[in-house]
Amino acid sequence: MTRLTILIATILFSINSLTARTIKGEVRSDNDSTLVAGATCRLMSGTQMIKGVATDENGAFEIQTDNKSKLKLAISMVGFNTTEIVIESDKNVNAGTIYLSEGIALDELQVTANRMTDAKGRTIIFPSGSDVRASASSLSLFQKLPLDGLEANPINRTISVDGGSPVILINGVPSTESDLNALQPKDIAKIEYSRITPARYADKGNNGFLNITLKKRNDGGQVYLWGRSALNTAFVDGNVRASYHQGPSQFTLSYNPSWRNYQDVFDNSRESYIGDDFRVDLEEKDRNPFNYFYNNLSLKYDYMPTAGTLFSATFRTSVLTRKSQAFATTIDSYLGDYDNSNLTRNKDLSPSLDLFFKRDFNERNSLEVQVVGTLSRNDYRRSNIYDFGDGTTTDYVMDVNSRRRSLISEVSYTHQFSGKTSLSAGYQNTISHSTNTYLTTDYEPVLTENNNYIYARLGQQIGRVYVSVATGAKLYWIKNDLNKRHFIRNLTTVQAQWNISQKWNLRASFQYSPSIPSLSSLTDYPQQQTPYLVSNGNPDLKVSQNFRYQLTPAFRLRKFNASLSLSYRQTGDFVMSDMMYLGDRMFLSQSINARRSWDAGANLNLRVNDIAGFGANVSLGVSHYETMGADWCHHLTSFDANFSVWWNKGPFTVSYWRKIPGKYLNGNYVGKDENGDSLSLDYKPDKHWTFGASWMYMFESKGTQYPSWGYSAVNPYFKERYIKNNANMVVLSVSYSADFGSIFRSSRRSLNNSDNESSLLKL
Repeated sequence: MTRLTILIATILFSINSLTARTIKGEVRSDNDSTLVAGATCRLMSGTQMIKGVATDENGAFEIQTDNKSKLKLAISMVGFNTTEIVIESDKNVNAGTIYLSEGIALDELQVTANRMTDAKGRTIIFPSGSDVRASASSLSLFQKLPLDGLEANPINRTISVDGGSPVILINGVPSTESDLNALQPKDIAKIEYSRITPARYADKGNNGFLNITLKKRNDGGQVYLWGRSALNTAFVDGNVRASYHQGPSQFTLSYNPSWRNYQDVFDNSRESYIGDDFRVDLEEKDRNPFNYFYNNLSLKYDYMPTAGTLFSATFRTSVLTRKSQAFATTIDSYLGDYDNSNLTRNKDLSPSLDLFFKRDFNERNSLEVQVVGTLSRNDYRRSNIYDFGDGTTTDYVMDVNSRRRSLISEVSYTHQFSGKTSLSAGYQNTISHSTNTYLTTDYEPVLTENNNYIYARLGQQIGRVYVSVATGAKLYWIKNDLNKRHFIRNLTTVQAQWNISQKWNLRASFQYSPSIPSLSSLTDYPQQQTPYLVSNGNPDLKVSQNFRYQLTPAFRLRKFNASLSLSYRQTGDFVMSDMMYLGDRMFLSQSINARRSWDAGANLNLRVNDIAGFGANVSLGVSHYETMGADWCHHLTSFDANFSVWWNKGPFTVSYWRKIPGKYLNGNYVGKDENGDSLSLDYKPDKHWTFGASWMYMFESKGTQYPSWGYSAVNPYFKERYIKNNANMVVLSVSYSADFGSIFRSSRRSLNNSDNESSLLKL
C-alpha cells in the first residue's frame, strides 16, 4: 500500500511538472547594458501576485506556475522604471533580455536614497542614481559622497585622504589615480572607503583606501573620450579609454595626456642668511615661466576564467618633459644689485610591467600575488647664472643622469574562519639598483635597496563592534656608495568600529608607523646652488617615530549625513629641513632630526542630497601644530574648509566647488595649501555626450597662490609664488562614450520585441 501511494504521488507530481509553465529571461540596464542583479520579478494575474523571484547575480530569473491564463510579468528595481510584459495564455516563454530604463518620476527626476553602510571597518557606498546623473566624471561623483577625510579636487583632478594619496583598487586590482579618472560614474557599482591604510599597504606611504567595484559587463566594448582646455591660457588635459570584453577576457587601453605652458608665474621673496660673523639680506622678484607635457599610457589585459580566478597584466609607461626658467633681479646687502637666471630641463621615462594574480579557492581562502618591474631614466639639467654689477659672471651647474631598476614582489593570503573572524598575512619585497651620474664631476654613485615587509592582520566581529589588529616588521637595507644603513622597525594598526544603531556609528583607530629616511635624503654629495648656499643629504639621519590616534562619530538620517573626526599625531625625531652656517660666508641646507612635533585637529563633515535635485557636501576643519627643537619651539593654529554644492535638473547640472586652504607647520617652515574654486555647468543631451563649461579661480587676480615663510634663526624668510595664468580661467570640456553592448542590444531589441511606446511589451 505504501509503495502504491508513493507511485501515485510520483505520477501526479510528474504530470504537474509537465503541465507547469516556465517563464524565464535576464534583466539588464537600458543605459549601459549591464546586468541587473536583485531585480524583483512578479508574475501577476490581474492585481493578484501569483509568484515572485529576484534575479540572480547574472541578472537571470526563472518562474514556474500552473496558471494557464494570460498573465503579466512586472519587473522592478530601485532606480529604474518598472517594466511590464504580457504573457499570453498556455505558453512557456523565454523573454530573452529585458531592459530596464532609468527611473523618471515627476519633473523628469526620481529621487533615490544613497545606499550606505559600515562593515568591517570600512564605509560602503552604492552611488545613487541622482548622484550619478549629476556627475560628469568619476571625480565629480566623489565630490558628492559623504566620505570624511577625502578631498576630490576638480581642477588638478586629484583625490587625497587626510592630505595624502590613497591606495586605489579597481575590481580588487591595484590601480592608479589615472585609472580612476578614466572611469565613468555610471560604471561604478560600489565603493569601499577607509581613512586607515590596510596593513597590506601600510609600508607604501599612502593615506587611506579606496576599493571600487565596477558593474558587470556582457561581451562587447566601450569607448570613453574626454578632454578639456582653457580659452585664456595654455591648459589642455585629455583622457582616452577603450575596452573590449569577450568571455573571460577583457582588454583595456588608456591614454592620459596633460600639457601646460605658463608664462605669468611670479615669485617674490625676502630672506636673510645670518651667521656668527656674517649677515646678508636679499630681496628678489622673479618671473618663472614653465611648461610641461605629460603622457601616461597603459595597456591592460584581464583574464577571469572562473568567478574566483583573476589574472591581470598591465604595461604602463609615463613620459614627462618639463622646462622651467627664472629671470630675477636681486637686491643684495653684501654684493649689491645683480641679475640672475635659472634654466632647468627634465626628461623622465618610466616603463613598468605589473602582473597580478588572485585565486579564491573557496569562500574562506584567497591568495593574491603581484610582481611589478620598473625601468626608469631621468635626465636632469640645471644651471644658475649670476651677472654681477662689476661685470663678472658666475654659474652653478647641476647636470645628472639617473637610471633605476626595481622589482616589487608581493604575496598575500586571507582565511575566513567564519563570517565574523578573518586572518590575513603577507610578504612584500622591493629590490632596486640606481646609478646617478653627475656630469660636471664624473661622480657616479651606485644606490641599492632591499626592503622587506612582513605583516599579519586579524579581524573580529563582536556583536555590533568590529575590531582589527595588524602588525608588521619592516626590514630595510640600503647602500649608498660608502654608506650602509640597516633598519628593522615595527608597524602596528588597531582599528575598531561600533555600529550603535542604523543612525549612529563610532570609529576609532591607533597607528604606529616609523618614517625611514629615503635614499636621496641620505646621499652625501654637496652641491652649491647660490653664492651663499650649499645643499647636501645627511647620512646620519635617524628614523622618525609616528603615533596617530583618530576618533570619528557619525550620524545618518535619510538624506542627511554628518561626522566629526578628531585626530592627534605625535612624532619623535621628526625630519625637517634646516640651515646652518659653515663659515666663510657659506651656509648649508640639509635634513636633520629635531626633538618632536605634534598636531591635533577636528574636522566636521556635513552632507545633504536628493532634495529636488539639490545636494551639498561641506567639510570644516581646525588644526593646531607644535614643533620643538633643541632651543626653539613654534606653534600654529589653522582653519580650512572645502565644500561642493550642486543642482541637477534633467540633462543640466550646475555645481560649485571651493577650497579654503589651511596653513601647516613643519619645523621652522610654514606653508599654505593651494587655493581653488570652480563654477561648472554640465549638459548631457543623451547617454553618449556630455558638454561642460567651468569658471576656475573666480575673481582671483593672482590665480593659484603658494605663500610660505620660515622662522629659522639662521634663514628667516617670506616667499610668495602665484600663477597668474590661472586667474579667472574659463575651461570647456567634452566627453563621449559609446557602449558596444548597448549598440548590439538596440539591434536585438528591434528584432525580437514590439514596442507600443509604453512600458507594456507583448511577446
